[in-house]
Amino acid sequence: MPVGTKKRFVQPSRLLRTRSTFSKFVTVSVAMSKMDVTELMFVVPGVKVNGEYYRNVLSQQMIPAIKQVAGDTCVFQQDSAPAHRARDTIQLLQRETPDVIGPVLWPPNSPDLNSVDYKIWGVMQQRVYESRINSIDELKQHLHDVWHGVQQHIIDLAASQWRQRLTACVRTHGRHFEYLL
Repeated sequence: MPVGTKKRFVQPSRLLRTRSTFSKFVTVSVAMSKMDVTELMFVVPGVKVNGEYYRNVLSQQMIPAIKQVAGDTCVFQQDSAPAHRARDTIQLLQRETPDVIGPVLWPPNSPDLNSVDYKIWGVMQQRVYESRINSIDELKQHLHDVWHGVQQHIIDLAASQWRQRLTACVRTHGRHFEYLL
């Protein structure tokens, strides 16, 4: 497209889609595997996610949901947020999950290594913001509907790329590795 082309003359399919002016947000967690997915787990609005809150979510919601989806055949992955790397949190995960990647082995901000981040949230965001959202409740409902509409082959593809991405990250000593994929 030539420089200076006005947006109104560009096909809508070629434009970057952004969200509407609705600026509220929700924090959500989810687990996925080639076997199934968990329900979306929303953080209570306004709550500070400290180690205690996070461990309660893990023990009451996330770990039981993951065990229901994957049994004892999963690798638990998270980033190095303070609540995630807290000593009591790591001890809980080591006790309750079959295999956990701890904060020592995980880069502090690693969306390129988290299959939900590098594939699933992008797909969901595009679909959620296809229509205008006016409230937190609408946003949650859109997220729920879209999550249940994500086809298993997209989840499988994201899960299948994980080892390849991890290997590429190791090969580059934690630096940018997308060019290797």
